[in-house]
Amino acid sequence: MSPNSETMSIFSPRLAARLDALVQKYPVKRSALIPMLLYAQDEIGYLSDAVIAAVADRIGITELEVRNVATYYSMLRFKPAGKFNIQVCTNISCMLRGAYDLYERFQDELGIGHKGVTSDGVFSLEEVECIGACCWAPAIQVNYDFLDELNPDSVPEILSKYRSAAKSAGEASHA
Repeated sequence: MSPNSETMSIFSPRLAARLDALVQKYPVKRSALIPMLLYAQDEIGYLSDAVIAAVADRIGITELEVRNVATYYSMLRFKPAGKFNIQVCTNISCMLRGAYDLYERFQDELGIGHKGVTSDGVFSLEEVECIGACCWAPAIQVNYDFLDELNPDSVPEILSKYRSAAKSAGEASHA
């Protein structure tokens, strides 16, 4: 790291400290890569070129190596998502219990398709292969929240809940 890299970090001081602690935790620095990318994505919103460069620099690998790993994982994204990223599982268990109808209702209500972001930036939507909730299908994940045993009629209430949360967070940041 160059002498000024810490003062010019794209990460908050809290995240920078967390990333530094991760690097120290693992005997091989590269082992910290996935958690570092997830934490960075949570703060920045996606893996921008600057995020990839900063992570590569922190663990001493090339940006290409970071990209090669990051492109493998579907939960890592290279473009901004909404404040609430809705992932609708359409794998076999969810599909058999109505996931496509659920996904279609989200598309209709939000006016976006796969990997789309609403114009206000509150929601993004994607169809995913599996979120590991097969026994409670159909299921979705909104950021880190799992919602299961859903049906298309539950979509408006789900969206209302997260819209309220976004509005509350917006009002709190303006106070």
